[in-house]
Amino acid sequence: MAIDTGRIMKVGLELAGWKKIPADSAVHVKGDNIEKVLIAVDVGTAELLLAKSLGCDAVIAHHPIGVAKINFFKVFGRHVDYMVEQGVPRAVAKKAVEKLAERVETRSHADIYDDVVGAARIMNIPLVNIHQPCDEYMRQVILSKIKAGKTERVYDIVRSVGDIPEFRRAATTVRVCYGSEKSRAGHWVLVIAAGTNGGHSIAKTYFEHGVDTVIYLHVDPCDLAKMKEEKLKGNLVVLGHLAGDSVGLNGLADKLEDLGVETVRMGLLSGK
Repeated sequence: MAIDTGRIMKVGLELAGWKKIPADSAVHVKGDNIEKVLIAVDVGTAELLLAKSLGCDAVIAHHPIGVAKINFFKVFGRHVDYMVEQGVPRAVAKKAVEKLAERVETRSHADIYDDVVGAARIMNIPLVNIHQPCDEYMRQVILSKIKAGKTERVYDIVRSVGDIPEFRRAATTVRVCYGSEKSRAGHWVLVIAAGTNGGHSIAKTYFEHGVDTVIYLHVDPCDLAKMKEEKLKGNLVVLGHLAGDSVGLNGLADKLEDLGVETVRMGLLSGK
């Protein structure tokens, strides 16, 4: 069954249970009569050329490109929602997110953001990137897995997530990078699908407002070093970037295949 780029985006939104396209996702080059797609976490000109050589009718990227990369910081507000849900005052939550958003927005001015999209236009190959919806699906999968298992100790959470096929097959491991896996998990929170990890400031805010264990997909080494320097009280679990993104993109690919679209999953860890 042939579909168009609008339908591809709709499938991504349905995966998350959403109706509105977030700022970090977009249909960059429209197209129709799509029967075969290449799906990858990161897409550059090389991936476009590979897709052409494999006879693909379109390319789906996960990470933001083009205007979605410039607008990436606009989805960070979800961090505020998460923190408020966990009892953090909204004003405090906003302040914690402001530095992260400012840093990313400022950095975006240096981006040569339209090169990949421009190449896709020249090559006349439809191009879509779906970021936050796939991450939200991934968050739901991980959250369900954690809740279905024991959560008494931090290592219980580590084991539950590590049992998800993509994480089990990853070269990285689900690990406690701050605190101790033997600690009580206590009040824990899964912080995923808010654009990027919250770094030092957001983890610190959680710890200071009653959260004992924060779960990120990944963390910057500088943020981790700062947490250690300040000797914050709490546990930080990191899951693994590629494994997590593979969960979301495999979910998208499976839905597309249900519609009769052939998928080429480049660089993804198997979920079977």
